[in-house]
Amino acid sequence: MNRQKRRRLEEAVVKWIMRGSLLIVVAVLGMIVVSITVKGMGALSWQMLTQPPQGGFYLGKEGGILNAITGSLLLALGATLLALVLAVPVVIFLHAYTGHSRMVTIVRLALDVLWGIPSIVYGAFGFTLMLLMGLRASLLGGIIALALVELPILARTMDEVLRMIPAELKETTRALGTTRLELAAILLRQTIPGLVTAILLGFGRGIGDAASVLFTAGYTDNMPQSLLRPVASLPLAVFFQLNTPLPEVQERAYASALVLMVLVLVISLLARLSMKALGKYVIR
Repeated sequence: MNRQKRRRLEEAVVKWIMRGSLLIVVAVLGMIVVSITVKGMGALSWQMLTQPPQGGFYLGKEGGILNAITGSLLLALGATLLALVLAVPVVIFLHAYTGHSRMVTIVRLALDVLWGIPSIVYGAFGFTLMLLMGLRASLLGGIIALALVELPILARTMDEVLRMIPAELKETTRALGTTRLELAAILLRQTIPGLVTAILLGFGRGIGDAASVLFTAGYTDNMPQSLLRPVASLPLAVFFQLNTPLPEVQERAYASALVLMVLVLVISLLARLSMKALGKYVIR
């Protein structure tokens, strides 16, 4: 077999491996969506979406998961805003002030390591920090822990988008005599698609994370009341309902999982659409 035929064979094998991997991923996603939808649709109702748990909810009586839906949205929104406040200055500093120094490599390595740390570790760290500060499980504690989980996602996503900006744009901007602050503003404007996508991805991660809020945000059947009070979340609502021995309550757990899955899928779709819609305004 000559070299050309061998290359064609290798290319064909790689293509089939890629197609097989894609098929497996789509099949797994399809099975998850179908399974949760089939098991959850029977228990899903308007009452469940618009009411907090009533007395005996975990015994199969009246009530819903409005407290968990509201709590998850507040946790994810607060964490995303806090992570964004921390991530934007870090990324702009890397690209507008440090150039190609060793510090850039160290910071990127640190962000990659933070991205790979399990969220339960962030939850344990947040819980330890709360004990030192004299705080108890609360909405604020959950926001801080989730912000640490989302920080590397936001920072690395924005960093990769900035790295895609043509070097000619930066050089031309500097040649015009702009200050570093003005260069940072120009770079930030160019990252709008990536910034929006990163925010949505971080928000989606925050709304679906359970380990980091298990000890820091706690859980309650009440609606969110303040930053210093415990708050419910959808992942923990699914967990607690599945742990009950009653079949009707377990069906509600699948309904809660269906709501969470729909929220995550919608956020992921919005991230893709925003990247496509806003990407046309970026100079390449």
